[in-house]
Amino acid sequence: MIIAFIGQPNCGKSTIFNYFSGYKAIISNFPGTTVKYNISRGVLGGREFTCVDLPGVYSLTSSDQAELESRNYLLKEEADVIVNVIDASLLGRSLELTLELMSLERPMVVALNMMDEAARKGISLQPTKLSHLLGVPVVVTVASQGKGLTELLETAIEAGQVQVRPVQVVFSRDVEEEIAELSDSLDPKLAEDLRLPWRFFLVKLLEDDPYLLEEVGRRDPDLIPIIKNYQIILSQSHGRPPETVISSERHAVAMNIFEQVARVIPAEKPSFRDRLDKIATHRFWGYVVLVLVLGLFFQAVFRLGQYAENFFLTYLELTQKLVQGWLGAESLGYFVVGEGLFMGIFGGIAIVLPYLLPFLLGLSLLEDSGYLPRVAFLMDNLMHALGLHGKSIIPFILGYGCSVPAVMAARILESPRDRLVVSMLAVLIPCSARSVIIFALVAYAIGPYWALGVYFFNLLVIAVLGRLSTLVLPEVSPGLIMEIPEYRLPTWHNVWQKSWRSLKDFIVVAWPILIVGSTVLSLLKYYGLEAAVNNLLRPLTDLLGLPAAVGTTLIFGIMRKELSLIMLNEALGTTKLETVLSHAQLLTFTIFVLFYIPCASTIAALGRETGWKGAFLAVVFSLSLALSLALLTRGLGTIIW
Repeated sequence: MIIAFIGQPNCGKSTIFNYFSGYKAIISNFPGTTVKYNISRGVLGGREFTCVDLPGVYSLTSSDQAELESRNYLLKEEADVIVNVIDASLLGRSLELTLELMSLERPMVVALNMMDEAARKGISLQPTKLSHLLGVPVVVTVASQGKGLTELLETAIEAGQVQVRPVQVVFSRDVEEEIAELSDSLDPKLAEDLRLPWRFFLVKLLEDDPYLLEEVGRRDPDLIPIIKNYQIILSQSHGRPPETVISSERHAVAMNIFEQVARVIPAEKPSFRDRLDKIATHRFWGYVVLVLVLGLFFQAVFRLGQYAENFFLTYLELTQKLVQGWLGAESLGYFVVGEGLFMGIFGGIAIVLPYLLPFLLGLSLLEDSGYLPRVAFLMDNLMHALGLHGKSIIPFILGYGCSVPAVMAARILESPRDRLVVSMLAVLIPCSARSVIIFALVAYAIGPYWALGVYFFNLLVIAVLGRLSTLVLPEVSPGLIMEIPEYRLPTWHNVWQKSWRSLKDFIVVAWPILIVGSTVLSLLKYYGLEAAVNNLLRPLTDLLGLPAAVGTTLIFGIMRKELSLIMLNEALGTTKLETVLSHAQLLTFTIFVLFYIPCASTIAALGRETGWKGAFLAVVFSLSLALSLALLTRGLGTIIW
């Protein structure tokens, strides 16, 4: 049995999915996190089932690529039962999607989620009455606490077995008359060929659904004028476009149901969250809060990382001395064990993890608290000033965690031009791996405010490039409409699971490469072959004013960005890089690595999302940009120091 979970963004469906799947989907208090569907299998009571977590949607008619993924999956009839997850605190609005799903005439269950949030808002609901009105089972859940989730799964399996069907949604008389007349003018075989319910098919055509109209036009172009005529009649009788008329009908039905099942006790005074939101989204104080929050986040990551790095480096140096005395400084054994294996193992522990772990934890806390959507709201005007869509801020924010989901998130943008530009700019955002380099090199060796300056410089470069993109590819970007979720107290379990997913990626993928790479580099040094590799890259390192030994590290950085940092320690033979590199060289190296060729995983993601031509363009563009900015940094560095 296949169970599809669907709901509006930030309704908690991915949390429910993770309860059954063992935390395989990315979840956060941030709308639009799911951009592709996730699948997990399980067993309940001896019966196998498959859970599918679909991207959040507001409607089954959408031009958003992520939402289209949900629509297409549902219309293929692959799911045996649909679980519609609803935010109980926003029941009136959430029911509009429910009514659309009901028109699919498929087995369905409603998960009335976030009942604790509804109670906090003073909303009291009658689940039994709601179930009667919809004709489908309704299960009360609080996904963040795991309440009602086993019952929900049992109910979904039972609904699929007995084929529970929702009631038919009826609109006002004049709309129903147009549906009936359109029904008389079309052949039901059209809907059968598309494997769609007849009424759903008719309503979507009246709603001017572009994809169904295209399918009908492909089969019989003569039917399009007939359908358009009924749309015009509907539009003229209401004075609004046909899609607005149908949407208004659903809204009216949804509000009618809400009024029958809900009792609302209005708050006597604004809550603490309301007052906090007034400050956090204020046109002046909001930016002050933003600077303070990011400043505290930056300082916390740097201080914790610096303390841990100093602690671990002491033991790394002690271990290397012991191995050197035991095997001999010039022996092959020392180069393999002391310079290779130990540097790879301890390098990850002493240099990467001290900054990576607090960075990931802090980013997860900001996500799950609900603050990052406020950041997106504050930055919307800036995005438009740069000629980018307001939604562009979402891939950019995700990019601070990892460039791969940032590139994938660009599919939420409707315009192909916006998707291409944002994908190419998102890979320039300092991901967690590049942030480790900024913290471990610039902050540690030069000072924390220099590292903060690198972040601001990065934003300035992206802003300039965004503005230039509007001159090369001019296009008017529409405004930002985005869910602003409630503030929530992050749960340690979710924060850790999310951080562990990214951390595990480093441990499982990057660390083995790091150890092997460190060992290979030490063998190249032992046999004197390192110079040959570095000589090939000498024109580049000489141009940047860096030691020739740095060349090999840049190659490893293409596989994983963290590797360029550890390989730098290995190549230069010390963890105290500030003793062998000047401040200008450290800053030049950091800027080059920050902007140059994306890692292999990101290139693969770019290939899937923008095509391999776009991925190749991104590689060439980023390399050219990195070289230009690194040369600029070198020139300024020689003046300052």
